Amino acid sequence: MGVRISKVAALAAAVVLTATASVSGAGAAVAGSNTKTKPTIVLVHGAFADAASWTGVIERLQRRGYPVVAAANPLRELSSDAAYVRTVINSVRGPIVLAGHSYGGAVMTNAAAGDADVKALVYIAAFAPDTGESALELSNKFPGSTLGDTLAPVPLGDGTNDLSIRQDLFRQQFAADVPKQQASLMAVTQRPIRDAALSAGSGKPAWKEIPSWFLLAGADRNIPVAAQRWMADRAGSRSTIEIRKASHAVGVSNPGPVADLIVRAATAR
Repeated sequence: MGVRISKVAALAAAVVLTATASVSGAGAAVAGSNTKTKPTIVLVHGAFADAASWTGVIERLQRRGYPVVAAANPLRELSSDAAYVRTVINSVRGPIVLAGHSYGGAVMTNAAAGDADVKALVYIAAFAPDTGESALELSNKFPGSTLGDTLAPVPLGDGTNDLSIRQDLFRQQFAADVPKQQASLMAVTQRPIRDAALSAGSGKPAWKEIPSWFLLAGADRNIPVAAQRWMADRAGSRSTIEIRKASHAVGVSNPGPVADLIVRAATAR
């Protein structure tokens, strides 16, 4: 019996050692896969929206294994908004892909300038200003924007105003291809932007140093698609796609193509 027990014990020990080696090997494989870390996607929302406007895009990026940070853009003034987003970028370790919607594009254009960790810029129906240009100037560069007629200003007491889109006009102006009930909620929860942010001149543009990708919203009533295309061409966009019937809220109505373009930028060589 003693001999048999010893043989059984030896066999069991061998099994344990084999299993341990297998687990260690699997751990090494996982560790090896983590050496090629996916970049963190930092999302910057624009005016009349908040970070939740990226929800559909975030879900799709996370399903593909990307870490995501949705910055809370203050919407107060271009230089200070960019400074805030820069602190968000600085808190992220490793490579970064920045994606900005609307005014968020102007913010990330300033926030990413000179940052070696930012590997790509993705403009989603967004402003890509050059030095000295403002969002207001670019939105009026080509005919077609009807935003001004829909705005409801609220004086802030310092000579500037908070601007929101009138709730009764919000869907047709901002989110015409978003379901009515969802657009109604977006109208109520929109965040106002200070008018000084839209009229401020931009600083040095990151798109002159960092590769860019552009998604154009073909039925945009905030930033005419002609202006979006012109900015994409000027920036030397690596890839430009257009969704012909998309409203300004293209990230809400078409989160799949938006996420796809971000992934394309993240995996580019």
